[in-house]
Amino acid sequence: MLQIRARRNPRAGGKMNRLEGSRLPQVRVLVVDDDVVVRTMVKATLEKDGFAVVEAVSGGDALKALEREAPDAMVLDVVLPDTDGLSVCRDVRRISQVPILMLSSRAEDTHKIIGLEVGADDYLAKPFNPHELVARVRALLRRSRMSGAEADRKLISHSGLVIFVAGRRVEVSGQEVSLTPLEFSLLHALAASPGHVLSRQDLLDRAWGQDFFGVERTVDVHIRNLRQKLARAAPDRQYISSVRGVGYRFEA
Repeated sequence: MLQIRARRNPRAGGKMNRLEGSRLPQVRVLVVDDDVVVRTMVKATLEKDGFAVVEAVSGGDALKALEREAPDAMVLDVVLPDTDGLSVCRDVRRISQVPILMLSSRAEDTHKIIGLEVGADDYLAKPFNPHELVARVRALLRRSRMSGAEADRKLISHSGLVIFVAGRRVEVSGQEVSLTPLEFSLLHALAASPGHVLSRQDLLDRAWGQDFFGVERTVDVHIRNLRQKLARAAPDRQYISSVRGVGYRFEA
Protein backbone atom coordinates (compact mmCIF):
# COMPACT_ATOMS: atom_id res chain seq x y z
CA MET A 1 0.00 0.00 0.00
CA LEU A 2 1.16 3.49 -0.80
CA GLN A 3 2.44 5.31 2.25
CA ILE A 4 1.83 9.05 2.40
CA ARG A 5 4.25 10.94 4.59
CA ALA A 6 4.24 14.58 5.64
CA ARG A 7 7.05 16.54 4.02
CA ARG A 8 8.53 19.94 4.47
CA ASN A 9 8.94 22.09 1.43
CA PRO A 10 12.67 22.87 1.15
CA ARG A 11 11.96 25.63 -1.35
CA ALA A 12 9.78 27.55 1.07
CA GLY A 13 12.65 29.00 3.11
CA GLY A 14 11.45 31.49 5.67
CA LYS A 15 8.65 32.93 3.59
CA MET A 16 5.64 34.18 5.52
CA ASN A 17 2.67 31.84 5.21
CA ARG A 18 -0.58 33.80 5.05
CA LEU A 19 -2.64 30.92 6.36
CA GLU A 20 -0.78 30.91 9.68
CA GLY A 21 0.49 34.46 9.85
CA SER A 22 3.96 33.26 10.91
CA ARG A 23 7.13 31.84 9.39
CA LEU A 24 6.29 28.31 8.32
CA PRO A 25 6.92 26.10 5.29
CA GLN A 26 4.45 26.94 2.55
CA VAL A 27 1.22 24.99 2.48
CA ARG A 28 1.24 22.77 -0.62
CA VAL A 29 -1.87 22.41 -2.80
CA LEU A 30 -2.12 19.84 -5.59
CA VAL A 31 -4.18 21.24 -8.50
CA VAL A 32 -5.49 18.57 -10.89
CA ASP A 33 -7.04 19.87 -14.12
CA ASP A 34 -6.26 19.23 -17.78
CA ASP A 35 -7.66 22.63 -18.82
CA VAL A 36 -4.53 24.78 -18.98
CA VAL A 37 -6.52 28.02 -18.67
CA VAL A 38 -8.33 26.94 -15.50
CA ARG A 39 -5.24 25.30 -14.02
CA THR A 40 -3.11 28.39 -14.63
CA MET A 41 -5.74 30.65 -13.08
CA VAL A 42 -6.10 28.45 -10.00
CA LYS A 43 -2.32 28.20 -9.63
CA ALA A 44 -1.85 31.99 -9.90
CA THR A 45 -4.69 32.64 -7.43
CA LEU A 46 -3.31 30.25 -4.80
CA GLU A 47 0.31 31.37 -5.24
CA LYS A 48 -0.74 35.00 -4.86
CA ASP A 49 -2.19 34.05 -1.49
CA GLY A 50 1.03 32.38 -0.34
CA PHE A 51 0.42 28.72 -1.21
CA ALA A 52 2.88 26.47 -3.01
CA VAL A 53 1.17 24.78 -5.96
CA VAL A 54 1.87 21.37 -7.50
CA GLU A 55 0.19 20.70 -10.87
CA ALA A 56 -1.18 17.53 -12.44
CA VAL A 57 -3.07 17.14 -15.72
CA SER A 58 -4.51 13.63 -15.31
CA GLY A 59 -5.65 11.14 -12.71
CA GLY A 60 -2.46 9.12 -13.07
CA ASP A 61 -0.33 12.25 -12.62
CA ALA A 62 -2.39 13.21 -9.57
CA LEU A 63 -1.75 9.92 -7.76
CA LYS A 64 1.98 10.10 -8.52
CA ALA A 65 2.11 13.69 -7.28
CA LEU A 66 0.21 12.74 -4.13
CA GLU A 67 2.86 10.15 -3.30
CA ARG A 68 5.80 12.34 -4.32
CA GLU A 69 4.75 15.72 -2.95
CA ALA A 70 2.49 14.86 0.04
CA PRO A 71 0.30 17.97 -0.48
CA ASP A 72 -1.73 19.53 2.31
CA ALA A 73 -4.85 19.87 0.12
CA MET A 74 -6.08 18.96 -3.35
CA VAL A 75 -8.16 20.87 -5.91
CA LEU A 76 -9.55 18.21 -8.24
CA ASP A 77 -11.51 18.70 -11.47
CA VAL A 78 -14.24 16.17 -12.29
CA VAL A 79 -13.33 15.91 -16.01
CA LEU A 80 -9.87 14.49 -16.75
CA PRO A 81 -8.40 12.98 -19.92
CA ASP A 82 -7.63 9.49 -18.61
CA THR A 83 -10.39 9.00 -16.05
CA ASP A 84 -12.92 11.06 -14.12
CA GLY A 85 -12.28 13.02 -10.95
CA LEU A 86 -14.73 10.90 -8.99
CA SER A 87 -12.65 7.79 -9.63
CA VAL A 88 -9.50 9.68 -8.68
CA CYS A 89 -11.16 10.81 -5.47
CA ARG A 90 -12.03 7.20 -4.61
CA ASP A 91 -8.44 6.13 -5.28
CA VAL A 92 -7.05 8.95 -3.16
CA ARG A 93 -9.31 8.04 -0.24
CA ARG A 94 -7.86 4.53 -0.17
CA ILE A 95 -4.42 5.92 0.69
CA SER A 96 -4.84 9.44 2.07
CA GLN A 97 -7.20 11.74 3.96
CA VAL A 98 -5.87 14.88 2.28
CA PRO A 99 -8.68 17.49 2.08
CA ILE A 100 -10.20 17.54 -1.42
CA LEU A 101 -12.04 20.42 -3.09
CA MET A 102 -13.74 19.16 -6.25
CA LEU A 103 -14.35 21.42 -9.26
CA SER A 104 -17.06 20.84 -11.87
CA SER A 105 -19.01 22.70 -14.53
CA ARG A 106 -22.11 20.86 -13.30
CA ALA A 107 -23.77 22.66 -10.40
CA GLU A 108 -26.75 20.35 -9.72
CA ASP A 109 -27.14 19.21 -6.11
CA THR A 110 -27.22 15.55 -7.16
CA HIS A 111 -23.82 15.87 -8.83
CA LYS A 112 -22.39 17.59 -5.75
CA ILE A 113 -23.70 14.80 -3.53
CA ILE A 114 -22.01 12.15 -5.68
CA GLY A 115 -18.73 14.01 -5.23
CA LEU A 116 -19.19 14.14 -1.46
CA GLU A 117 -20.17 10.48 -1.33
CA VAL A 118 -16.92 9.35 -2.93
CA GLY A 119 -14.86 11.31 -0.42
CA ALA A 120 -14.60 14.94 -1.47
CA ASP A 121 -14.74 17.43 1.39
CA ASP A 122 -16.19 20.31 -0.61
CA TYR A 123 -17.48 21.06 -4.11
CA LEU A 124 -17.19 24.24 -6.18
CA ALA A 125 -19.07 24.79 -9.44
CA LYS A 126 -17.50 26.52 -12.44
CA PRO A 127 -17.29 29.36 -13.14
CA PHE A 128 -16.20 30.43 -9.68
CA ASN A 129 -14.86 33.51 -7.96
CA PRO A 130 -11.11 33.13 -7.27
CA HIS A 131 -11.60 34.61 -3.79
CA GLU A 132 -14.17 31.92 -3.00
CA LEU A 133 -11.72 29.24 -4.17
CA VAL A 134 -9.09 30.53 -1.75
CA ALA A 135 -11.64 30.77 1.07
CA ARG A 136 -12.71 27.15 0.56
CA VAL A 137 -9.13 25.86 0.47
CA ARG A 138 -8.35 27.77 3.66
CA ALA A 139 -11.47 26.35 5.31
CA LEU A 140 -10.48 22.77 4.42
CA LEU A 141 -7.00 23.32 5.79
CA ARG A 142 -8.29 24.81 9.03
CA ARG A 143 -10.51 21.81 9.61
CA SER A 144 -7.79 19.29 8.89
CA ARG A 145 -5.01 20.93 10.92
CA MET A 146 -4.06 19.16 14.13
CA SER A 147 -1.98 20.02 17.16
CA GLY A 148 1.12 17.88 17.48
CA ALA A 149 1.71 18.82 21.11
CA GLU A 150 -1.47 17.06 22.35
CA ALA A 151 -1.91 14.57 19.55
CA ASP A 152 -2.83 11.57 21.71
CA ARG A 153 -4.85 13.11 24.55
CA LYS A 154 -8.08 11.14 25.05
CA LEU A 155 -10.93 13.58 25.42
CA ILE A 156 -14.08 11.69 24.45
CA SER A 157 -14.79 7.99 25.03
CA HIS A 158 -18.15 6.20 24.65
CA SER A 159 -18.95 2.50 24.31
CA GLY A 160 -15.70 1.44 22.69
CA LEU A 161 -15.35 4.59 20.59
CA VAL A 162 -12.45 6.87 21.50
CA ILE A 163 -11.91 10.30 19.98
CA PHE A 164 -8.43 11.82 20.25
CA VAL A 165 -9.58 15.38 19.69
CA ALA A 166 -6.28 17.21 19.33
CA GLY A 167 -4.82 14.45 17.19
CA ARG A 168 -8.05 14.15 15.19
CA ARG A 169 -7.96 10.36 15.42
CA VAL A 170 -10.78 7.90 16.10
CA GLU A 171 -10.60 4.34 17.36
CA VAL A 172 -13.49 1.88 17.63
CA SER A 173 -12.86 -1.25 19.72
CA GLY A 174 -9.14 -0.55 19.45
CA GLN A 175 -9.27 -0.28 15.65
CA GLU A 176 -8.37 3.05 14.07
CA VAL A 177 -11.05 4.42 11.76
CA SER A 178 -9.85 6.71 8.99
CA LEU A 179 -12.11 9.76 8.67
CA THR A 180 -12.02 12.80 6.46
CA PRO A 181 -11.68 16.16 8.27
CA LEU A 182 -15.39 16.88 7.93
CA GLU A 183 -16.44 13.43 9.09
CA PHE A 184 -14.25 13.85 12.15
CA SER A 185 -15.74 17.27 12.91
CA LEU A 186 -19.28 15.90 12.66
CA LEU A 187 -18.51 12.93 14.90
CA HIS A 188 -16.82 15.19 17.44
CA ALA A 189 -19.81 17.57 17.47
CA LEU A 190 -22.25 14.71 18.05
CA ALA A 191 -20.16 12.78 20.59
CA ALA A 192 -19.52 15.93 22.61
CA SER A 193 -23.28 16.07 23.32
CA PRO A 194 -24.37 12.43 23.74
CA GLY A 195 -28.11 11.88 23.85
CA HIS A 196 -28.85 15.36 22.53
CA VAL A 197 -30.44 15.89 19.13
CA LEU A 198 -28.47 18.23 16.90
CA SER A 199 -30.23 19.70 13.89
CA ARG A 200 -28.52 19.89 10.54
CA GLN A 201 -28.04 23.60 11.12
CA ASP A 202 -26.45 22.88 14.52
CA LEU A 203 -24.03 20.51 12.82
CA LEU A 204 -23.29 22.98 10.07
CA ASP A 205 -22.49 25.63 12.66
CA ARG A 206 -20.27 23.31 14.73
CA ALA A 207 -18.50 21.39 11.97
CA TRP A 208 -18.35 24.00 9.21
CA GLY A 209 -18.96 27.29 11.02
CA GLN A 210 -18.77 30.41 8.88
CA ASP A 211 -16.79 28.46 6.30
CA PHE A 212 -19.88 26.63 5.02
CA PHE A 213 -20.97 27.44 1.46
CA GLY A 214 -23.39 24.63 0.58
CA VAL A 215 -26.79 23.24 1.54
CA GLU A 216 -28.04 21.36 4.60
CA ARG A 217 -28.31 18.12 2.63
CA THR A 218 -24.51 18.04 2.62
CA VAL A 219 -24.73 16.97 6.28
CA ASP A 220 -26.75 13.86 5.35
CA VAL A 221 -24.14 12.72 2.84
CA HIS A 222 -21.26 13.03 5.29
CA ILE A 223 -23.24 11.41 8.12
CA ARG A 224 -24.03 8.46 5.86
CA ASN A 225 -20.35 8.01 5.01
CA LEU A 226 -19.42 8.35 8.68
CA ARG A 227 -21.96 5.74 9.76
CA GLN A 228 -20.68 3.27 7.17
CA LYS A 229 -17.10 3.61 8.42
CA LEU A 230 -18.10 3.20 12.07
CA ALA A 231 -20.28 0.20 11.19
CA ARG A 232 -17.39 -1.58 9.51
CA ALA A 233 -15.41 -1.32 12.76
CA ALA A 234 -18.38 -2.14 15.04
CA PRO A 235 -21.16 -3.93 13.10
CA ASP A 236 -23.29 -4.46 16.22
CA ARG A 237 -23.24 -0.83 17.34
CA GLN A 238 -25.12 2.18 16.07
CA TYR A 239 -23.42 5.30 17.36
CA ILE A 240 -25.46 7.82 15.37
CA SER A 241 -29.24 7.72 15.06
CA SER A 242 -31.53 9.83 12.90
CA VAL A 243 -34.35 11.87 14.41
CA ARG A 244 -36.87 12.30 11.62
CA GLY A 245 -37.45 15.88 10.60
CA VAL A 246 -34.95 17.21 13.14
CA GLY A 247 -31.40 15.91 12.82
CA TYR A 248 -29.05 13.40 14.46
CA ARG A 249 -28.17 12.11 17.92
CA PHE A 250 -25.08 10.34 19.30
CA GLU A 251 -26.04 7.21 21.22
CA ALA A 252 -23.66 6.80 24.17
